[in-house]
Amino acid sequence: MLDPAPPRRARSLMLQGTSSDVGKSLLVAGLARAYARRGLKVAPFKAQNMSNNAAVAADSDLPPGPDGTAPKGEIGRAQALQAQAAGLPPSIHMNPVLLKPQAMVGSQVVLRGRPLGNWPARHYHKLKPQLLPAVMDSFNRVAAEADLVLVEGAGAGTETYLRKSDIANMRFAEAADLPVVLVTDNDRGGAMAAVVGSWCLHSEAERARIAGYLVNKFRGYFSLYEPACETITATTGWPFLGVARWFEGAGRLPAEDALALERPASGAGQGLVIAVPHIARMANFDDLDPLSAEPGVDLRWVRPGEPIPAEADLVLLPGSKTTRPALDSIRANGWDIDILAHLRRGGRVLGICAGFQMLGHRVHDPEGIEGPPGETEGLGLLDIETTIGGDKRLVEIAAEDAISGTRVTGYEMHMGVTRGPGLERPWLRLDGRAEGAVSADGRVMGGYLHGLFGADGFRRHWLTAMGGRASGLDHAARVEAALDALADQLEHDLDLDALLALAR
Repeated sequence: MLDPAPPRRARSLMLQGTSSDVGKSLLVAGLARAYARRGLKVAPFKAQNMSNNAAVAADSDLPPGPDGTAPKGEIGRAQALQAQAAGLPPSIHMNPVLLKPQAMVGSQVVLRGRPLGNWPARHYHKLKPQLLPAVMDSFNRVAAEADLVLVEGAGAGTETYLRKSDIANMRFAEAADLPVVLVTDNDRGGAMAAVVGSWCLHSEAERARIAGYLVNKFRGYFSLYEPACETITATTGWPFLGVARWFEGAGRLPAEDALALERPASGAGQGLVIAVPHIARMANFDDLDPLSAEPGVDLRWVRPGEPIPAEADLVLLPGSKTTRPALDSIRANGWDIDILAHLRRGGRVLGICAGFQMLGHRVHDPEGIEGPPGETEGLGLLDIETTIGGDKRLVEIAAEDAISGTRVTGYEMHMGVTRGPGLERPWLRLDGRAEGAVSADGRVMGGYLHGLFGADGFRRHWLTAMGGRASGLDHAARVEAALDALADQLEHDLDLDALLALAR
């Protein structure tokens, strides 16, 4: 039974999309920063997010462990970024339902930071209505502590076949009595049809809830497009609330989810060549953002069917929601053979989280947590083995690394225990605790820590050790500057006073 939540006091405004990837997440982040700069306490909220890019929340509704420390929860990376834009710590209540895909038709369901298990899509749709009370409770908790809540819908709000089980779009808007702004994407074309089609699919009550529409990701001269908006308004009766131009700084902010991997950005720098295989169910790939931003790094994504480039100095295996299928994808693409050839040429290999697990001799999953029970042979480059199981480890790290002599920050987010003699040669030693492993020749390394390349001192030390060239990049300041630039652009493009007036 849920504890009574404080009474709601915030005004709220919901942004729904005509489709996925129309830019709702960035709009909420930019608006959160803009309104926070005006002195409002702004909070983001997204009832349900589907993403393997997650962040550790600052809170949890789990009881303290044996050591008295309360475990952390997790939320979508986009909501953590929106919280940062608003100047708030990330909370499990900002994204009460997180779906982490680990099969074509199934996901791990995380409710208020706590994994509920793996659910096939058809079963999850039956579960969703039972989650609505928890979603509403979380929304009320967020709203009780803010002046303004910016609510982000999920995907498209007009998926009529999902309405009975909807907890993130119009059904939620009705339950919370929220005004809705419809967001469409001009970049891919079809914005007129998307908005008018949404009007056709919505009921009369839903149409009345929509306060107007925004055109996002616009490039070119608006005077040429203005007649389209006149046609949309004449057809739907919805007011046109403005056009937001394409934001060139989007690449300086963490990507929300796997849609970004359809067009992954490579580093624009020159120097150390880092090859990143596009493994199955990639997770927390924003680990690579600080490396991609370095002018002395040439980060290259290796797509399925492509070989790992022979000129690579380092192969980096990133995180994955499913370690064993990721190993299968490595072998299916011949990347295991490429990695061995890369090492024979004197190259280096780094694995992060699931990438670290893949470097060992075997990955065991006796309980079938990530798929069918079984085990998969690893790459055999580190003398370790991993068993998937137990409680998920969610912890933030801020410690001195005795090996590099630098301060390291980041977080762990994984299930499984790694054992073996290879751990006797740790990659890091954080405040005396060994982390990860390094091969005897020092050319293969890995560990569980996500986000560690965001620590500027450690990143510079590591790049130098890899034979690369480090810069004076301040990654945290770069993200903050991008959020400010996004807010500046929205201040210019949109009537923020008019948008705020719609909130209730």
